[in-house]
Amino acid sequence: MAINLYFVRHGQTFLNKYHRIQGLSNAPLTEKGINDGIAAGKRLSNIKFNAAYSSDMQRAIDTAKYILQENPSELTTPKVTTAFREENFGYFEGSDDQSVWHMIGSPKGTNTFNEMIAKFSMEKVVDMIAAADPYGDAETNQDIYNRFMPGLKDVINQANDNDNVLIVAHGTLIRWLVSQFDKSINVADSPKNGGVTKLVADGNEIKVEFFNKVD
Repeated sequence: MAINLYFVRHGQTFLNKYHRIQGLSNAPLTEKGINDGIAAGKRLSNIKFNAAYSSDMQRAIDTAKYILQENPSELTTPKVTTAFREENFGYFEGSDDQSVWHMIGSPKGTNTFNEMIAKFSMEKVVDMIAAADPYGDAETNQDIYNRFMPGLKDVINQANDNDNVLIVAHGTLIRWLVSQFDKSINVADSPKNGGVTKLVADGNEIKVEFFNKVD
């Protein structure tokens, strides 16, 4: 039973624009962010969605609505779940991203988030951030696994053979999930706002068909 899962990163927000770390923090979509959602919807308009989900962050919910406006399905709003939330960055929420990645990565010879992921892996970097949080609120790799995987399983179990499912989520989470199922894909490159990543679930096997497409 093959289920087509289309993960889309939400449109640009003001915190994205200002290069601020945004996990559980939320900011509204910019004008570009609205257009990111509309553009993603138009790119996916030849695919009729049988179900739609988003994280419970408003930026993801709004992006999903813009995508569905362009879709031939009768869906108008996504089912909302915490399973597809962005990584919780704890103490670093809202901070200047370049400063934080330099602080965490430079003692180990890296200066950017992408460099950290390329050198240490997505999973290791999640744990590095959690270890650096003085309040202990940032999620570990195991925390994300425990939150995300049951949600993904629920989506698959509720789908029918050959269903097309839209899931609007977040950049770091999408990198993380791709890393779970295909280590050959370079997730050091950040998903673009409105970028589409497709997974196919067939029985007990999940494979990544493509990552971060914007064409």
